Amino acid sequence: MEWTDVETKERLLLDDEPSVTSAADESSQQSSGGGGAPPNALCYCERERDVRQVELQCCRCLKWFHKQCVTSAVGRCLPFMTCYTFWCRDCGADSVEAFSRRQTNFSQMCETAIANLMVGAEEDGNRVSFSKDREIIPFIDANWEVLTTMPRRIKHTWHQTVVKTMTKETDTFIHDARDPNDPHFALRNQDLLRIGPNYDSARIDPAGGVPNRFGGRGAKRRFEPSEALAAKRQKSELSSPKLPPNGFPAEFPFNKDGYRYVLAEPDPHGPFRQEFEESQDLAGKPIPGWLCRKLMPDWVALSLHDRATQLKISEDRRTVCGEKGYCMVRANYGVRRGLWFFEVRVEDMPDGAAVRLGVAQELANIQAPLGYDKFGYSVRSRKGTKFHDSRGQHFADSGFGAGDVIGFLLELPDGADSALLNTYKDKPLVKFKSYLYFEEKDDIPKQTRELRPLADSRLTVFKNGRPLGTAFHDLYAGTYYPSASLYKSASVSFNFGPKFEFPPKGRAFDAMSAVVATQQTEQTLSEVLYFVENEGRLRLDIFYGGN
Repeated sequence: MEWTDVETKERLLLDDEPSVTSAADESSQQSSGGGGAPPNALCYCERERDVRQVELQCCRCLKWFHKQCVTSAVGRCLPFMTCYTFWCRDCGADSVEAFSRRQTNFSQMCETAIANLMVGAEEDGNRVSFSKDREIIPFIDANWEVLTTMPRRIKHTWHQTVVKTMTKETDTFIHDARDPNDPHFALRNQDLLRIGPNYDSARIDPAGGVPNRFGGRGAKRRFEPSEALAAKRQKSELSSPKLPPNGFPAEFPFNKDGYRYVLAEPDPHGPFRQEFEESQDLAGKPIPGWLCRKLMPDWVALSLHDRATQLKISEDRRTVCGEKGYCMVRANYGVRRGLWFFEVRVEDMPDGAAVRLGVAQELANIQAPLGYDKFGYSVRSRKGTKFHDSRGQHFADSGFGAGDVIGFLLELPDGADSALLNTYKDKPLVKFKSYLYFEEKDDIPKQTRELRPLADSRLTVFKNGRPLGTAFHDLYAGTYYPSASLYKSASVSFNFGPKFEFPPKGRAFDAMSAVVATQQTEQTLSEVLYFVENEGRLRLDIFYGGN
């Protein structure tokens, strides 16, 4: 279908769209995203839908939820994504949210791209038609890893596939061919609220589990074209299995014996990545570190591998339970500048048990009480004693026990540490249970000698909203992680925000949960600068000692 002028374009759009007579009629229509629920079904927060932000539709109740209201780790998303399955906490198994991505095709990618371009063009005369070369393809290219689980295409033949897809699928797209050298495309249905996941194509487990896309147990699996091609390809040395819902492998190497392990993922921008994956001569050989990058989770939680092995972590990675002697766990994100707050609720404190709560750097000994060395600061439940470098001092008039909520306000002056984040790209990669990890050797004596106090830094402690005072001044400069050490079977739960039971009053602070976006940006910047500084040296022949 071709347009000859603006009037014809507008007439086609009006003729092809269903008429909307009232809000009630609109709500009763079937949603293109799997629908029986009204397109404005409310989120937990009971606010209306907003096409300018990411929203997820539950596959069971078909309600829409704002991404910032969802606690499940969903990763980076775009508005109008359609290839995912989401369970809200009212519908998920054990009242837990769940999110998983599904394979997408070019038609769905183009629909998402044009919908986002429409929202972005609201201040530009509400345009609905967009250039294939100047707008649609650049948008898909810039957001490839978000739009699809397919590997990024190295060759640009996919550009022509985009054109063929939108030209052929006239039920979804309208083609403006007035300028053969600059084709434009628009969505046939201009109602953006109707764009959503097609849950009709997936059979959802009645227990709220993973979707059964392929019918019963004996049903033959039908591959989509992209999946069939992937199945024929030889498995890449860089590939890893999909992570479990809690965002970390079920089996992993613990940080111990002077070594630290950092979960890695393939870096789509790594130099000579395609050559490495296509070479059969390099199979089984060490993998250059620059081909991978540190995996940056989308939520703050207790670390599964940066803890003592005897500690038990809950499925949501917020609660930890101790066993026997003192040992420690850290969060998966730390901070090095700014004013940050988090809370810890004492869930259970049996007779003879105890906990130490506070902050620690990554080199603090996890098989010891928090505050055992120079890298940790803590307050103990017994008598409210504070500890640093194995020195205990009186701090509070009384300790704390089950039911108490202990808040920590950590102040690290701005500009305290301007160094770039560690990219780990110069570290060796090791594979453990099919997952890749950067391996880093600790040099604790050297790091201890280099410790320097950070002027005007402080750690202030609260008990059930009541300030107990500043426990520590002039902490050593470095990155600090929310931490806890537990003795016997005590258990505590961390709250990283953004909502707190007892937020500090009169201070403008950041919730610990807000550190994710900041560090993801800083990590990306560090990786880009690493590539720039090492341009020309990151070559496979140099790494493997060739000429």
